[in-house]
Amino acid sequence: MKLTDFDYSLPKELIAQYPAENRGDEKLLVVSRRDSSFEEKRFSHIADYLKKGDLLVLNDTKVILARIFGKRKTGGRVEIFVLDKTKNPCPALLRPSGKIKPGEKITLDTGDIVTALDRAEIGWFVNFEKSPDEVLRRCGHVPLPPYIKRPDESRDEKRYQTVYAEHEGATASPTAGLHFTQNLLDILREKGVIIARVTLHTSYGTFAPIKEENVEKHKMHSESYRISDENACIIREALERKARIFACGTTALRTLEACAENLMKTPGTGQIPVPGTEGVTNLFIYPGYKFKIVDALITNFHLPKSTLILLASAFAGKELLFKAYEYAIKNEFRFFSYGDATLIV
Repeated sequence: MKLTDFDYSLPKELIAQYPAENRGDEKLLVVSRRDSSFEEKRFSHIADYLKKGDLLVLNDTKVILARIFGKRKTGGRVEIFVLDKTKNPCPALLRPSGKIKPGEKITLDTGDIVTALDRAEIGWFVNFEKSPDEVLRRCGHVPLPPYIKRPDESRDEKRYQTVYAEHEGATASPTAGLHFTQNLLDILREKGVIIARVTLHTSYGTFAPIKEENVEKHKMHSESYRISDENACIIREALERKARIFACGTTALRTLEACAENLMKTPGTGQIPVPGTEGVTNLFIYPGYKFKIVDALITNFHLPKSTLILLASAFAGKELLFKAYEYAIKNEFRFFSYGDATLIV
């Protein structure tokens, strides 16, 4: 399977640089796998496609202020993109990194010192003189993706976060969830839709580029996940009664599929010690993958040749997905993190 098979051309003006004025105002393209049809709606109408007893699974990870800036002794500017603030030394991406030497000190705009210790499998290991968490809270910036060609603004701290974000750790937003308002979630609950939460800290594994032309050779970097006892029980109950399961975002889907074996076991039988589950996953989903749990996927429009478009192709079918993208481009949908959404049913 060739990576070039998952490429497409996108006019630059369709890459959303800002979120919609209001959450829920984004366009929604409903893609039917049953009859290969497309239906254009507002995202706020997504409740029309869920019914009583359906399960909606959200990823409640919270984005950290992962990006900080500083200077080398030469005066050159350096961006430090922290991948895990719970460790010190911690893994980070440095831009530009070509001329940086192990042991070099970088002075942040606040005067704090960060030392580039050595190259790591991903980027560098860097050491903070103070707690990374403290420094990021003081001078960190919203980690907007590089295709958003502007500095982050104060509004991004709210809009690049889902309304249900709870557990800190992500360095990229689970963007399918950005469209939901608290009111829309309340409408779904009133309708009888069951809502469960999982936590997968979106990080380099999700947004790392594929470098292999043969996609099967790509290795996903691991990301940590957790499903609480309470939420695992909710998901298992839905599976037992064969309810439709809607994953909000590729990260929620990957968490469910990574935990499928545990979630399909019955607690109290000695098969597993506790109802909940946690760990790390490097599950890479591409066409040919057999889905075990998820029946419908809410997701944004993804970059060409990315792990995310391969996952969406696996779920919808590549031919149907790319026809949907052609429709979206023709009808001027907005793409990527701050863009519009799809519902694949």
